Amino acid sequence: MQNHCAVPNCPSGKSGSEPLFRFPLDPERSKKWVEKCQREDLTDKPAEQLYRYYRLCGKHFEQSFIDGVAQSAVLKDDAVPSVFDVPQNKQGKRGKETTKDTETETKGKKKIKKSQADTTKEDVPTVPEEDEYKEYLKSLFEVLLLLGEQSIPPLGPADHKEWSSNIQALLGYRTKCGDEVLKKRYDESKEYCSSEQLNQLMEVCEKFIRIKLVEEVKQNGFFSLLTDDLVKISGDWYLPVFVRYVDQSNHQQEKFVGFLSFEGDGDALAENLLSEMTDQWGLDMERCRGQAHSCTGTHFCQVKAFAAKLSEKYPRAVPTLRATRNLNVSLAAGMPLSAVQLVMSTFKKIESFFSRSTLLQLELEHAISIFFADKEEKANELKEVCLTSWTARHDVFEVAGEILEALLLCVDSVHDNEDMRWEDDITHNALEISKALADFEFIMALVVLKHMMTLTRAFGKNIQGSTTDVYFAAASLKAVLHSLKEVSDNIDVYHEFWFDEAANLAAAMEVPVKVPRSFLRKHQAEPETVQPVSYYKNHLSVPVVNHIIRELNELFSEDHLKVLRCLSLVPTVIEQNKSTEPEEDCMLVFTTDIPNAGTLSAELHCWWVKWSKKGKDETLPSSLCETLQLPDVKFFPNMLAVLRLISILPTLVLEDSGDVAHKRFRMYMENMPNKFKSKSLALLNINYDVAFDLDWMVESYMKTYPQRPEES
Repeated sequence: MQNHCAVPNCPSGKSGSEPLFRFPLDPERSKKWVEKCQREDLTDKPAEQLYRYYRLCGKHFEQSFIDGVAQSAVLKDDAVPSVFDVPQNKQGKRGKETTKDTETETKGKKKIKKSQADTTKEDVPTVPEEDEYKEYLKSLFEVLLLLGEQSIPPLGPADHKEWSSNIQALLGYRTKCGDEVLKKRYDESKEYCSSEQLNQLMEVCEKFIRIKLVEEVKQNGFFSLLTDDLVKISGDWYLPVFVRYVDQSNHQQEKFVGFLSFEGDGDALAENLLSEMTDQWGLDMERCRGQAHSCTGTHFCQVKAFAAKLSEKYPRAVPTLRATRNLNVSLAAGMPLSAVQLVMSTFKKIESFFSRSTLLQLELEHAISIFFADKEEKANELKEVCLTSWTARHDVFEVAGEILEALLLCVDSVHDNEDMRWEDDITHNALEISKALADFEFIMALVVLKHMMTLTRAFGKNIQGSTTDVYFAAASLKAVLHSLKEVSDNIDVYHEFWFDEAANLAAAMEVPVKVPRSFLRKHQAEPETVQPVSYYKNHLSVPVVNHIIRELNELFSEDHLKVLRCLSLVPTVIEQNKSTEPEEDCMLVFTTDIPNAGTLSAELHCWWVKWSKKGKDETLPSSLCETLQLPDVKFFPNMLAVLRLISILPTLVLEDSGDVAHKRFRMYMENMPNKFKSKSLALLNINYDVAFDLDWMVESYMKTYPQRPEES
C-alpha cells in the first residue's frame, strides 16, 4: 500500500493534511482514474491490485465529491478526479488549478509530452518494502480470519504430515486471483507462511479479540464471570471463561473471553487463574458482581477452591447458579462421589448412543412397549420423553428410574445382535452401557438421586423459568431447605427405604446386591465383612444429602436472594403484587453501585405507583429485557442501574439471543475433532463477528515479532 499520491510529482502524503483515497474496485471507474492521473504504467493492472496498492489525494477531486475533512474524509461513490496541476491525456483537458507557468509550456507540446513520458517512466513509484511486508501480513490475517469464521483448522494434525495445509491452499488460491505480494513471497521462499509464523498470527488475533472484549466490558460497567466444564486441548486442561454484562442499548450480552491454563493445585492454581485474568487479560475484578461455575466431580474441588479464592478477594462477586445447566443436573455433576459420577457418565453415553440412529430410538421404544404393555398411556408418555434430550431434564433421575429396565433390555438386545443389524462399535457401546446399568452401585445411586432431587426439582425449574417464577422461587428456598434438613435428620429411616427400593429393582433386573469391588480391594476387605446397607448409607446417602444442602446454601446466599427479589421491579411482578410495598431493603445491596442512593426510596415509590395500576387492555413488560427497553426507564436512573445489575446475574436465563457465545462454544467443542482443537482458533471462531482492525493487528505483530521470516 502506498502512503503517497499516485499522481506524478504530487507531494501529498499520508503525513500531510490531504486525505488519501483508494482506487475504486469497479473496473470502469478504476480505468477512468488511471486515465485522469496519466499513469500509463498502471493501465494494465487489475482494479483489485490498484485498490490495494495505490491512492489519490483529496486535492485532485472537486469538494462536492468529498464528505468530511482531513483523514476522516469520505469520497462519494461516483467521484472521478478532475483537478490537476499537470497536463491531462490526449484530449488536452486541464485541471481547474492550472498555473500560468504550465499554460506557457503548451507551446512546445510534443517536446514536453515526450519529456513528461520519460519522467513518468523514471518516477513510477514502487511499493516500499515496509508497505509490501504489511500487505503480506494483511493477506495472512484475512485468510486466517476467514478460516476462523468457518471453523476450518489452518493446519492438519501434527501426526499427519502428508495432510495439505488449509491456509497454504487458500493463500495459493489468493495468489492466482492476483495477489502480487503473496506471489512474490512464494517465489522467494517457496512458502507462504511457516507453522511458527501461523502460531504467532493466531496469538495476535487472540490478543486483539480479548482487548476488544475487555474494553467493551469496561465501557458497560459491571459484569459477571462464568466458567464452563474443563476441556482438554493438545493434552492440557483449560478452563473456558465467559463474561456477562449489559451493553449501552440495555441488552444482555455474554461473551467468550478465552481459556485459562488449569495447571497446579489448591491456592497456587487459584492465584494463577486470578493473576492471568487480571494482569494479562485486564479484567477489573472489582467490577465483578457475580460468578458461576460448571464443574464435574473430577475437578470439583479445584474449581471450588478457585471460586472461594475469588470470593475472598472480591466479596461482591456473589457465587450463583449457572443458567446453562438445570439445578438438579448441576448438583449431581458436582458431587465427588464415584457412584454419582457413574450415573452422570452413563447418562452421557446413553445420550450419545441413541443420537446415532433413529433405529436405536425405535429399539428403545419397542422395549418400553414391552415393559408397559398394560399401561399404554404411560408407555406413550415415556416414548415422547425419550425423543428429546431427556438426560438434561429437571426430572432426569425420575425418568431414568422409570425406563431403567426397558433401557437394559434395549442395550442387551443391541449387544446380542442376533439378526446382525448393528455395527461393531454400536454393539460395543451397548455393552458398556449395559455393564453400568447392571451394577448395583449405579442402581442405588439412581434411587437416592431420584428421591433427593424430587425435593429440589420444582425450585430448580422455577429459578430458570419466567421472571415471575424466579421471583417467587427466591421466596420458596427456605421451604426446600427445611425439607432437606428433615431428610438429613432422619437419614436412617429414609436410607432404609431407598435401599429396599434399590434392592427390589436390582432383583427384577437380576443384578446382585453388593458393595463395589473397588472399595473392597482398596480396603483389602472381604465381602462378608462389609454390609451393603451400611456401606451405601455412609458412602452415598449421607454425602449426597449433605452436598445438596451445602451447595444450595452456597449458591443461594442471602445477597443472591436479595438480588433475585429485586425482580419485583419488573412491571408484571409489581402488578401481581400490588398489595405489597416495594422491597427497598433488597436493593440496599446495590447502594454503592447506583447513581444516587439518597433518592432511591422516593424513586422506587414513584416506579411502584407507575406500574401498580394496570390500564384496561394494557400489556405490561414481563421480563427484564422488556423492562430495560422501556422509553421511560431513563427517567428512573436508580431503577435503571438496579435492573442492569440484576440482568448480569448468571442465574437468570439470557434473553434476546444473548447466549449465542455459549452455543458457539458448545458447537465448536462438540464438532471439532480433538486433534484439530486449538484455543486460539476456538476464540476466533466464537467471536468471528468482532470488528477486526487489520492495521492494528499488523502493527501489533510487527512490534511483537520484529524479526521477519526471511531474516531468521
